[in-house]
Amino acid sequence: MNKKFGMTPEQMDAFRRNGFAGPFDLYDADEIAQKYKRIRADIFDRSHAAYELDHKSLIAGYDRHLDIDDLSEHIMRAEIVDRVSDVLGPDVVCWRSEMFPKYPGDEGTDWHQADTFAHASGKPQIVWPQNKTFGGALTVWTAITPATEANGCMRFMPGTHEEMFYDESKGMKYSPEQVNKLEKDGIKRGFFGYDYRNLQKDPDFKPDESKAVSMVMKAGQFVMFWSTCMHSSFPNSTTNQTRLGFTARYVPSSVDVYPDCDAVEEYGSTISLDKFGVVLVRGQNLNPRNRIVTKNLHGRPFVAQ
Repeated sequence: MNKKFGMTPEQMDAFRRNGFAGPFDLYDADEIAQKYKRIRADIFDRSHAAYELDHKSLIAGYDRHLDIDDLSEHIMRAEIVDRVSDVLGPDVVCWRSEMFPKYPGDEGTDWHQADTFAHASGKPQIVWPQNKTFGGALTVWTAITPATEANGCMRFMPGTHEEMFYDESKGMKYSPEQVNKLEKDGIKRGFFGYDYRNLQKDPDFKPDESKAVSMVMKAGQFVMFWSTCMHSSFPNSTTNQTRLGFTARYVPSSVDVYPDCDAVEEYGSTISLDKFGVVLVRGQNLNPRNRIVTKNLHGRPFVAQ
């Protein structure tokens, strides 16, 4: 397949080595500004959202690509899908999306990795075919607003994507009173009411932060990374800037998504998967166990570009 936005050999080599690539340009300044206005208005309208949650719930931002038209279109963009399919192969689904606002004064996100995404719910949410030691998801993080070191841009630990330093099966206790309260090495950083240190295989492990890469991004750019690549974010130390990111998570269509699961409980909320489905963004569905949705919850088709 001829891909207009495929990865160059040099980019692929760097991605295999580091576990992340970017930033890549997607929207120009005017386009992302207009999208931001529409998304801000749409995000509070949950009349078609997949999950019946109060907008204040920490997982209220899950899977808004299923009901917000701008986000439905976004996950199908050729600039994203061409590059994702270079890594994952010809048959790809988007299985989750999330909104990540960071308001002035918010803590940073602690270093973490995600393989099966069982860290909060206690049950694997994605399972690769049995011949894989571990898989993870390919995450595309798009800056809806500028992301700087001051307002909480992402950080990556190069080369950590092929070894898990955390054991997701150990589980973490949800403690909302810890939000914006945990301090590690003099920096405010937690994990949305969880303490990711509880999952460390080695209790004394500390990432070598001298090797960390800051991903400063303009609004409208995106970065692509393995969820198993250790990543974090800075606190938002500004007084007047909200940093907003949107992630879309992709896996090969052969991967089991939410296997034997009708609901997900994490971050103090429970979501029913009755309206959930994965979106085929490229190629064919190779897994009849996964429910495929071809239209969003407004009835508009998911259209590849």
